[in-house]
Amino acid sequence: MECKLLDSTRVCLGRSCLNRFSRCRVDAVTFSNQFCSSRGMLIKASYSTTRKSKQSIDWVGQDNFTVANDSPWIIETNGIILSPSLVESTVLDYSEDKYDGVVIDPDRLPSNPKAFASILRASLSHWRLKGKKGIWLKLPVERSELVPIAVKEGFEYHHAERQYLMLTYWIPQGPSLLPDNASHHVGIGGFVINDQDEVLVVQEKYCPPACVGLWKLPTGYILESEEIYTGAVREVKEETGIDSEFVEVIAFRHALSVAFEKSDLFFICMLRPLSTKIKVDDQEIQAAKWMPLAEFVEQPLIKEDNMFYKIIEMCIARLGKRYCGLVSHRVVSKFDGKTSSLYYNVADSQDSICQGS
Repeated sequence: MECKLLDSTRVCLGRSCLNRFSRCRVDAVTFSNQFCSSRGMLIKASYSTTRKSKQSIDWVGQDNFTVANDSPWIIETNGIILSPSLVESTVLDYSEDKYDGVVIDPDRLPSNPKAFASILRASLSHWRLKGKKGIWLKLPVERSELVPIAVKEGFEYHHAERQYLMLTYWIPQGPSLLPDNASHHVGIGGFVINDQDEVLVVQEKYCPPACVGLWKLPTGYILESEEIYTGAVREVKEETGIDSEFVEVIAFRHALSVAFEKSDLFFICMLRPLSTKIKVDDQEIQAAKWMPLAEFVEQPLIKEDNMFYKIIEMCIARLGKRYCGLVSHRVVSKFDGKTSSLYYNVADSQDSICQGS
């Protein structure tokens, strides 16, 4: 579909022609003419976004449209062709967030990259007129050809996962107030000790040279949408085959710029074993065993490392009821109505024994 400013008597759209007072419909696009100056006529179009499925937008001549920067008008090389009313109806499918922002629907993007470029530009103009602020554009990996188009329009990388790339655009003047990407990794270590004062330890298959031969606690990373306490139980099970239950968070460590400029939170969790038979995860773990606590503490790398030694000291103090860790409590906040885990300790006022023991 080619739309231009033409003479005041006829407008040609491919093989179809409109006279001065005609009105026609081509697929989902409705055209009507109106006078805009003594020189000619403006084609006015409205695009129906009502669809019964999540199929990509794909309509006649969509790759012939362009949009002027910071303008609601869609133009061709010969001049203005579409009025602001079209801009309102040819925006990308989206939802609004509670911060006056926009979340573009990744399942209903135009199938044609040229159409995407034009409609994205029109959408930005529309949202700017509406006073919107932050724009979130999630591009699935199979639509990666749209990334350079979005970047050219001013979108910035926010974060990436295996299946998508998230980009953002900040409309108001001044620095963006959108939250940055996650700044931390969250790891856990499981201190599992049985009634014989034996600690569950592992040797990793792949580790730095300095750690070769070291017997250490089972460790790992928390998954998305996973609680700290469930992550600790899961990691112990995956690496050693031992079932356990969460007791307390003994302590946590905060380290800066650990990997790719991301900081690291590492939670030491005390767990109570519910089984005894070890089954090693041979993909990550070289060996696992129950090791006497005294023998574990005497390992040179444990004794010589201030952080590791302090962690074990706190674990031993907890066993002797001279220290209280943090117990998980489920609470609901009125701010968002969601249930969260709040970790804190509660000691008996008479003998200072933790209630979570």
